[in-house]
Amino acid sequence: MFSSFKKLLFRKFKRSETKLHELNYLFWECTTRCNLNCLHCGSDCSKDSLYHDMPLDDFLSALDTVKTPSKNFMVVLTGGEPLLRKDIELCGRAIKKRGMKWSMVSNGHLYDKEKHISLLNAGLGALTISLDGLEESHNWLRNSKDSFSRVSNAINLAVSSSRLYFDVVTCINKRNFQELSSIRNYLIQKGVKAWRLFTIIPIGRAIRNPELFLDNCQLIELMEFINKSRKSSAIDVKFSCEGYVGNYELKVRDNYFFCRAGINIGSILIDGSISACPNIDRDFAQGNIYKDNFYDIWQTKYELFRNRRWTNIGKCAECADYKDCQGNGFHYWQGDKKNVLVCHNEQLKKQH
Repeated sequence: MFSSFKKLLFRKFKRSETKLHELNYLFWECTTRCNLNCLHCGSDCSKDSLYHDMPLDDFLSALDTVKTPSKNFMVVLTGGEPLLRKDIELCGRAIKKRGMKWSMVSNGHLYDKEKHISLLNAGLGALTISLDGLEESHNWLRNSKDSFSRVSNAINLAVSSSRLYFDVVTCINKRNFQELSSIRNYLIQKGVKAWRLFTIIPIGRAIRNPELFLDNCQLIELMEFINKSRKSSAIDVKFSCEGYVGNYELKVRDNYFFCRAGINIGSILIDGSISACPNIDRDFAQGNIYKDNFYDIWQTKYELFRNRRWTNIGKCAECADYKDCQGNGFHYWQGDKKNVLVCHNEQLKKQH
């Protein structure tokens, strides 16, 4: 009974947040160049991207349309690999000069001591680095023989700064699934305080490799592992915000599932497209900074994101949990809007 009441309260909270749609995170896909060739890349980034890096001034012109940012507003530099930009510190300083916080998502490959210091001096406030297993499994997924050692060094540097909010993300797959406890212990030993776990989206390069996807039984084991790990204060372990997990809600994250794409999260993509999370299908773009005012688009469009009744089709139309899930994470929908690509809740129920 109490659980049902909490769900009702959370639904009301989601409606309120959606109506307000306060922009808290703005992802900037500042480059689609990448120094790795990862097996699971959803955006199919490469060293020789079709797109040139977006000029800083172009992004700043769009950013300056946000006249009164929220107190929680954060610009997140992502890619590709942001550290391939030679002007990354200049980008950070320009954002900081506007009184805004900025952070970065990186594969850690180029994150050395000199870069660590220069980024902190440029005002870097938060950093996310990917570690996808122990040495063999991480290097396999990242398609690089020395990625693990470089990431390990990057983690050491990141945890050494007390003013930097830092977390590690891990994409769980069949290769690293048996290493979960060892990865957790490895991160604790290094002093990492926060760890987010993802499953892999069947888009981009990932579609070609069945080893990347957990079966139903493994997904349940992953939920149980996270649930058990959260009972310890040694490290804050969470399942990512990617999808609704039924009876495991509140066992594997702090709050009920809420896909905030287009509600609190926006993005400016490499070609100027205005969207939500960068992983979302490009067909859902709401405009383009080269012809539209970014903040006007944020305030007046995004209807597909804020009213998700259109997701109540296919398997979602028959689901008793639809009111709480609302079609799972937005990145599990393609532009044709025929059916959700992945339903975690369905996987978990099938195994039970």
